Amino acid sequence: MKDNFSNQAEQYAGFRPHYPKALYDYIFSHIQSFDTALDVATGNGQAASMLADRFKKVYATDISRNQLNNAVQKENIIYSVESAEQFSFPDHCFDLITVAQAIHWFDFDKFYVEVNRTLKKDGLIVVIGYGLIRIDEKTDPIIDHFYKDVIGPYWDKERKHVDEEYRTIPFPFNEIESPKLFIEYEWTLDHFVNYLGTWSAVQHFIKEHNSNPVGCEMLQSLQEGWSTTEKKKVRFPLFIKAGKKAE
Repeated sequence: MKDNFSNQAEQYAGFRPHYPKALYDYIFSHIQSFDTALDVATGNGQAASMLADRFKKVYATDISRNQLNNAVQKENIIYSVESAEQFSFPDHCFDLITVAQAIHWFDFDKFYVEVNRTLKKDGLIVVIGYGLIRIDEKTDPIIDHFYKDVIGPYWDKERKHVDEEYRTIPFPFNEIESPKLFIEYEWTLDHFVNYLGTWSAVQHFIKEHNSNPVGCEMLQSLQEGWSTTEKKKVRFPLFIKAGKKAE
């Protein structure tokens, strides 16, 4: 699994979107026991924090120590540095395993072996992702040009799974129907620009060129329709895969 987020862990914690309550309500409605959960590739721990409000104990793992250093702290969350392909947990111990905006980085086969080993018989696995941010008719074309033409070559090949809304990833479980949900906020231009800085392709571009692609030209284009004091409604489409272990 690639570590594309350690260097901007603090920015990641501050500017990445959070998942809506409706998502957790959906997840919890399909769970029978709330003893132990695992959030894999937890990043800043936002999903783990929400799970901790319902579960007695939540384990949360990530390959980035910097990410975990910036993670939400709660008494019943146990963080550890480890990969998604080799768990340190015993067999059949989790009621729920979640992965949020990260499974596209995994070795699917190895990860699913560990899921099947550690998930309880009636346990649930939930894979969550979100697509390209949408704002309005004036801003979206600027985002699309930046995403495809400016930093397009700097996305890792795994990004295609996000663009395909996880429809093409393997999912060897008895899948449960999931709702159509969105992440919605009102953001300032400054918050939006800081969010762009968390994109892995932006970091790859900076590393190669020693310059930030979110530069004057793009900012000028954005400012033509977005004043520095204005808040705009932003929306991310969510996609969800949830399932029980196959018999």
